[in-house]
Amino acid sequence: MSEIRTETTTEPVRIARISTEPLDPTVVDRAVHGPHYGAVVLFTGVVRDHDGGQAVSALEYSAHPEAERFLHRCCAEVAAATGLPVAAMHRIGKLAVGDLAIVTAVAAAHRAEAFDACSMLVDRIKHEVPIWKRQLFADGMSEWVNACG
Repeated sequence: MSEIRTETTTEPVRIARISTEPLDPTVVDRAVHGPHYGAVVLFTGVVRDHDGGQAVSALEYSAHPEAERFLHRCCAEVAAATGLPVAAMHRIGKLAVGDLAIVTAVAAAHRAEAFDACSMLVDRIKHEVPIWKRQLFADGMSEWVNACG
């Protein structure tokens, strides 16, 4: 697991972590704050109670042993491309409806660049980090989905 750095760090990747524990969005949010940033965009991906017209009872996320390295690479590349500090955490294991599956944050001088960078970060994580989702449906069936959030 990656070390969680404080908001005083100058590293562009403030947090890049896979966790089996519930995610705390305030940790991710605070990690990117700084006195010269006027906008912080925080994204939380929440387990919803439905998908494709079916009732979802829970999700199970599993990750490749190198998933955290891929997560850090996505964060580093978005930070390098934008010049902005980024932070991301993804949870694995069994999650209930309402639990947080992913939390990302990006800080910038202005909101538009923070929104754009955060969207880019979430898309990169979803497509490049080897995390798989198993949806457990209320009818007892399940389905594996190669997705992150």
